[in-house]
Amino acid sequence: MPLTSAPTPASLGARVRRLLHRPSGNALRAAVLGVNDGLVSSFCLVMGLEGAAATREAVILAGLAGLAAGACSMALGEWLSVTNSREMNSKRLRDMAHEIAHDAGKARQRLVAVITAKGVQPADAGRAADEIMRDPQAALDTFARDVLGINPQERGGNPVQAAVISFVLYSSGALVPLLPFLVTGGPSARLGSIVACLIGLGLVGWGTSSFNGRPGWFSAARQIVIGGMAAAFTYGLGTVFGAL
Repeated sequence: MPLTSAPTPASLGARVRRLLHRPSGNALRAAVLGVNDGLVSSFCLVMGLEGAAATREAVILAGLAGLAAGACSMALGEWLSVTNSREMNSKRLRDMAHEIAHDAGKARQRLVAVITAKGVQPADAGRAADEIMRDPQAALDTFARDVLGINPQERGGNPVQAAVISFVLYSSGALVPLLPFLVTGGPSARLGSIVACLIGLGLVGWGTSSFNGRPGWFSAARQIVIGGMAAAFTYGLGTVFGAL
């Protein structure tokens, strides 16, 4: 966004802040990968048990136990991660607010450097920084987003919401390999589980193409091959250890 000559200070500051504050989100990425974690983990576990010739009841019990353990672990890890992130970001914001209030010259230099790095002319960057610095809250918001990389409203997200979403996504993926065993048993359940998981892996791979830049078919095929190889490996281990 070019900044032409002699804009008013107000329009200059507003335009610079719009230039800096370009939001980005990766909710889809987190959702796809959360489902993938549960699907692959449970698929490998079920195939390992099948390789060891476990009974249908044992597969269901172990699969549900694995689902619960994995989902709880993922949820707790997400809660701790987001909580620690919020606490760290809150401290960084307090430190930044203190600098703006007590060392405005240094804070202004930082802001000018950030604006200039976005391609704004130094003279315009200085005028924009002066305008932004006149409003301490606007200055803190700008520093939070573009120097610290923090959304000042979220400060890292909601830990409870993150934990619940992580639990649900992981559980959704982990349930796929178990569904055929909840309906039937024997070779039919094993085949149904494999087919369901390969379809699920393909859909997950297709979903990753929305953020990895690869064609959908390529991402789907790669996910199926890698996930299938992992399940085949655990099936082989189950066969070996089940024969001991």
